[in-house]
Amino acid sequence: MAWGNEGAFAFTPLVVRESLLGENLGMVNREREEYAKNLAAHAGNFVVDHKANPESLALAHRVLALALHLSPRNKQALVLNFQLGKGVMPRKRDSQYSAKSLAHLLLTRAEVLFQQKGEENSLLSKCFIDLAATFDPRNEDAVYAFQLQEINFGPVPWHRFTDQTPLRKSAQSSK
Repeated sequence: MAWGNEGAFAFTPLVVRESLLGENLGMVNREREEYAKNLAAHAGNFVVDHKANPESLALAHRVLALALHLSPRNKQALVLNFQLGKGVMPRKRDSQYSAKSLAHLLLTRAEVLFQQKGEENSLLSKCFIDLAATFDPRNEDAVYAFQLQEINFGPVPWHRFTDQTPLRKSAQSSK
């Protein structure tokens, strides 16, 4: 077997056949691709840094789901999804952003998305704010935005990105 540590941890790989974030999202394809790449790199590095503990795998699952909905054919996201699904510890990747910088970027982009209005922009904005506060809990602006979001809208519906059963049903019912 090529991977000596196959099955070292449990991770349910994601299958994204149709993105929740369609053409109404206020981001161009190149921007979506860049966010997906950076989110996947951060998720993989987080898993490595935390030795694939359950919390790191849960965060990676959410982050990868979002990355794949942003760009379903993103190479880094697809490779990481496959590796984690096989229980293979990914290699640490160079990233353009530290966790602190990525959190700041996500928070700033979330504010712009929220101002653009629309369901898809609002949903992605909420996800970005959640991740910004998670990636850098010392960023008071991100934490404050997250707390206000929780008060005003409740928790982020991550299941819409991670649970494939409702995704398939909603895709079929819209036909």
